[in-house]
Amino acid sequence: MGQSHLLQTQQHLPLPPAEVFPFFADAANLERITPPELQFHIITPGPIRMQMGTLIEYRLRLCGVPFRWLTRISLWHPPHQFVDEQLWGPYRQWVHTHHFAPLTGGTLMTDRVVYQLPFFPLGELAFPLVRLQLQRIFAYRRQTIARLLANGPG
Repeated sequence: MGQSHLLQTQQHLPLPPAEVFPFFADAANLERITPPELQFHIITPGPIRMQMGTLIEYRLRLCGVPFRWLTRISLWHPPHQFVDEQLWGPYRQWVHTHHFAPLTGGTLMTDRVVYQLPFFPLGELAFPLVRLQLQRIFAYRRQTIARLLANGPG
């Protein structure tokens, strides 16, 4: 097995879940909210119909190394929650839960990622670098999402 790690972030958005969720239900928006240096591109032909069982393949670079990544939507509960899980890619495990809770004046969006690094136990040596990189990626996401949804999901 391996060591599981947790990354959790929260963000208040000024729209109700019913208006926030469709932005995340559009897989093409993932490219928009990913830092450009990752050279993230969806390989799966679009438009992608998001639902339970949807498979999405990506291409990206981590630390300059090219990867292909395949995820499956393992839970689909609009407009409150969905989960994408890595089937293959750079991590030993990657389970990303997106949760959208109604708040006064908008939505509390929570990203919860449980992940394991490859090549246990040696892969754990990279944990500080990976954690820092994931924190930067999710900080970029928060800033970009706030900008894109400030005036509505369009």
